[in-house]
Amino acid sequence: MTDITGHTRIFGILADPIHHVKTPQGINRLLDARKFDGVMVPIHVDSEGLGAMVKGLRRMNNLGGFVVTVPHKTAMPALCDELTPAAQRIGAVNVVRRTADGRLVGGMLDGEGFVAGLRSAGIEPAGLTAYLAGAGGAASAIAYALAQAGVLRLTVANRTPAKAEELIARLKEDFPGLAMELGTDDPSQHDLVVNGTSLGLRDGDALPLNTDRLWAHQIVAEIIMEPAETPLLQAARAKGCRVHHGAPMLASQIALMAVFMGVPAEEASGT
Repeated sequence: MTDITGHTRIFGILADPIHHVKTPQGINRLLDARKFDGVMVPIHVDSEGLGAMVKGLRRMNNLGGFVVTVPHKTAMPALCDELTPAAQRIGAVNVVRRTADGRLVGGMLDGEGFVAGLRSAGIEPAGLTAYLAGAGGAASAIAYALAQAGVLRLTVANRTPAKAEELIARLKEDFPGLAMELGTDDPSQHDLVVNGTSLGLRDGDALPLNTDRLWAHQIVAEIIMEPAETPLLQAARAKGCRVHHGAPMLASQIALMAVFMGVPAEEASGT
């Protein structure tokens, strides 16, 4: 990384906990490789302090923007001045650009990144039946992206069924022809099984679904990046399933996030 000076553009990532984040490493490698004078730093803030933190970031004139992750994605739309159509539809934000006058523009790239990550591993979601655990910010983005990618059927399961029902209702407005249903913890009878929750991030977390109901023909995918081998993936591997880690989802978003936060496209893409 080049020296940080008074000219350096600052970027951040807001999370709680913060130890697991991989975005700063990816963004900083990109900035360094493209010789863009910027740096991303982790910012540990809990839900109670999020509003005050965002208010302060508005006043930081050398801030380009920030990434938002667990548990703040669904709280961020209310703290932004403007949302992209995807963020508005999904009801969550995972990247924010600060304009020169301190306005905050929120976007949502999780779903796009997740599907791109699948495809980078040779997994094409079109025509598959999909089971999604979770109905929060990341899960909602993934649900929309899977629908756009052409899954044959989508089942959404959540510890609070009402949230899953709300997500399905929103999806039906945009994808009236897609077969959708409210699920239980049973992921059987699906080609693709996705954990869209944060369960597995902390030691002692419950499993996001009933792994006894996994079958060897299934693909089991994570969004969690650390640990790379979550308890879910360990159980899926033991069942003979093909596993898909969380890292490709982030890798597919890095350049998109950089461009959204104001890094020139030619710098982020290497063109």
